[in-house]
Amino acid sequence: MSILWLGDSDCHDVTVVGGKVANLSRLAADYRVPPGFCLSTDAYNRWSHHFIDQPDPQHPETLIDSITQAYTDLAGHCEVSHPSVAVRSSAIDEDGYEASFAGQYETFLNVSGVDSVAEAIGKCWHSAGSSRVAEYRKKAGLTESTAGLAVLVQQLVAADTSAVVFSANPVTGNRDEVVINASWGLGESVVGGTVSPDTYTVRKNDYSVVERRISRKDVMTVSIPGGTQEVAVPRFLKEKPALSDEQIQSMAGLAISLETEMAWPVDIECAIHDGNLYLLQCRHITTLDQS
Repeated sequence: MSILWLGDSDCHDVTVVGGKVANLSRLAADYRVPPGFCLSTDAYNRWSHHFIDQPDPQHPETLIDSITQAYTDLAGHCEVSHPSVAVRSSAIDEDGYEASFAGQYETFLNVSGVDSVAEAIGKCWHSAGSSRVAEYRKKAGLTESTAGLAVLVQQLVAADTSAVVFSANPVTGNRDEVVINASWGLGESVVGGTVSPDTYTVRKNDYSVVERRISRKDVMTVSIPGGTQEVAVPRFLKEKPALSDEQIQSMAGLAISLETEMAWPVDIECAIHDGNLYLLQCRHITTLDQS
């Protein structure tokens, strides 16, 4: 089956939907994960040659029909006619124990409409053959046989605040601490390193904040028609903490719960919108000393 939905049992299989989607799908029933559908690695294997080797790439009509139906169904879930979505690559060997592939494949945010979604899917597939992915794969000692690529199309959360949360301290290796990096707007400014986020270190046993570093946050990523843009943070927010104590505890609790659920230290991406905390990604902390 070429299209699977987050939360379906068939969508838990890494070999079918890649590590990123498989992890989210496993968690969708019990955590606030935005709805979405995935084009499986089978779709990539069946259809990618239709555009990768052609000067004027076009998706086959049958694939467009499948994407159209899935996007229409997603619109029903979101209760809007043309939902804004994130279109993200999800490789078979991505978000695993040895290599995360963070930032190597393409991601497109605030995509709306079937034509734009289909175009973004094609660009994600193209990224599988990029030189940066090939070099990363070579350095990680991975072969081309594990290079299957799925693509996730997921409702975009219009984040007021975004964060990357580690269930163990990725710098010191301390397993008794949660570390949160947070800033305003969508998470791309945080994961892309264009903003110095606030950093909160939380002790696991009592949820107390043992270190709080509030940065001057000069830029943030926001949605604009057809995509996103990095803009200046309003003056009154630049040096204001991005998270309240209650939000810090909620994020720490989420990371601790997911570490228990997944049975390994987690690196998660999450977002707050209208007071609700959403889980956007969950991967293994590959930089943590495993000894």
